[in-house]
Amino acid sequence: MLFDRYTVGNLALANRIVMSPMTRSRAADHNTPNALMALYYGQRASAGLIITEGVSPSPNGLGYARIPGLFNQDHVEGWKLTAQAVHAKGGKIVVQLMHCGRVVGEANLPAGAHAVSPTSATLEGEIYTDAKGMQPHVQPHAMTQEDIDAAVAEYAHAAKLAMEAGMDGVELHAANGYLIEQFLNPNVNTRTDGYGGSAANRNRFAFEVARATVAAIGANRVGIRISPYGVFNGTGKFAQVDAQYEALVQELSNMGLMYLHVLDHSAMGTPPVPAELKAKLRAIFKGGFILAGGFDQESAEAAIGAGQADLIGFGRPFIANPDLVERFKTRSELSAPDLATFYTPGEKGYTDYPTCG
Repeated sequence: MLFDRYTVGNLALANRIVMSPMTRSRAADHNTPNALMALYYGQRASAGLIITEGVSPSPNGLGYARIPGLFNQDHVEGWKLTAQAVHAKGGKIVVQLMHCGRVVGEANLPAGAHAVSPTSATLEGEIYTDAKGMQPHVQPHAMTQEDIDAAVAEYAHAAKLAMEAGMDGVELHAANGYLIEQFLNPNVNTRTDGYGGSAANRNRFAFEVARATVAAIGANRVGIRISPYGVFNGTGKFAQVDAQYEALVQELSNMGLMYLHVLDHSAMGTPPVPAELKAKLRAIFKGGFILAGGFDQESAEAAIGAGQADLIGFGRPFIANPDLVERFKTRSELSAPDLATFYTPGEKGYTDYPTCG
């Protein structure tokens, strides 16, 4: 079943194996994608669908060191290399648009950029910067209506640039405590205006981003990732979380989005997304349905066989196994990833993992 073809949106996928988005921090100066990144993604093009690492649609969204952007022409030219590398091997690839919001180190922001979030509450803890090592998160600017409108437009513009770069679509990152989820989660969003104070208001920013992106490139090229019950970056469970996400997903389904990508990080020690909620979201959403989080080949086959998902996302296994699909097919042993090189510059621990052939 993992190796069956599947069509999501207007994309005919060679199999049901998705390479999950994973920050790898290999972008060049000015957060520009490069040939090394193209090699990395091209090596993994046998996945039915590749979702890139988080890519900022705005200078304000560049929270981490060396993450790529997609808001100027140099970024477009850089991403063209990756699109061409993946397509040359028959793969499909979408760009994950990730605005970090308040998850940012000041030294990681380019000149003239500033951290933004629904409120001005600073995220606890520290973040790595190349310039100064570990640093406290910077206090964000509480977004005005003008700021919100600008951010929505940035997502739509980045989606258009993704198409110009030859990508097959975009994924809106509404998980892991980044900007969209900062609006969704009342542990972060304490606003009392039209973007906070109720589930409907907290969902509003996500809807505005999705609608603008759909208007820019078409619903059949737009997916979205969510992580209800996630705890990263100051989020966490809240009252009526299930009802809010059911309403969120219903409206996203009404928009005709290409797919819904549900992330459950319980394999890494976080609270699980209840099976009942996953089943409800699966029933509500009419497009493709991706589950991700801690799957191996056997559990992925079981989930697809039980009708729990159409596609299964794999993260860390793809880091150390560029030929993961072939290894699954031949039941070959998987290589283990080197955690020390997840976010370091250069090819070590990035493009130098061997294939089993």
